[in-house]
Amino acid sequence: MIHTLTAPAHWRQVDLLSDLHLGPDTPGTAARLEAHLAGTPAQAVLLLGDIFEVWVGDDARHEAFEQGVVNLLRAASQRLALYFMPGNRDFLVGADMLAACGMTALPDPTLLVAFGQRWLLAHGDAQCLDDTAYQAWRATSRSQAWQADFLAKPLAERQAFGRQARAQSRASQAAQLLATDLDAAACRALLREAGAATLIHGHTHRPAEHDLGEGMRRVVLSDWDFDATPPRGDVVRLSATGLQRLAP
Repeated sequence: MIHTLTAPAHWRQVDLLSDLHLGPDTPGTAARLEAHLAGTPAQAVLLLGDIFEVWVGDDARHEAFEQGVVNLLRAASQRLALYFMPGNRDFLVGADMLAACGMTALPDPTLLVAFGQRWLLAHGDAQCLDDTAYQAWRATSRSQAWQADFLAKPLAERQAFGRQARAQSRASQAAQLLATDLDAAACRALLREAGAATLIHGHTHRPAEHDLGEGMRRVVLSDWDFDATPPRGDVVRLSATGLQRLAP
């Protein structure tokens, strides 16, 4: 059963963003997120995964950079409804972190019913079926047994694991992202189950719109990197007029 989020009557605009990959080396991206959350006219912001470059457990929220992100999200939650969907980098974000930030958990996938329309939201990694090695790792790492064992390790050990995984991922990320994409048949099946015509997701870092056939489409969110030259990133905004892609 696909989770459904029905927009309250007072929502007029909803912002969707993903793949910020926040970490100590992304101060520009963190600053742009803070500015966007402070200035957006939307009533809700939905973070669709990989908001953090790596997340090794909620006790990491007390580290200096992470505490700064907690503070800016908590401040934004005073005026916005904030929702968080796990990605492949930050699936270990748990209840303590969500509560500290004032965010509500958003299962992957979620059907958003808003403005008289139905939008299916996902991170996107679960539909990259051709990446069999990743799908095997995903099945292992999402299991309760693996997570319990990993989270029982000391924070320093988990952080070292995260640094190593991040280095390995960066070495192969560009080739992996270009080599894999979401499986069209899997996307259509999800959309049929949800009774929706549009899938919105991140993960691939390739912002675009794809015709899936059968009157269906998928819209891909951009990743964010405002520490790069040139900087990149966008926000998809939903409203009664449809979908807009905007600079944050």
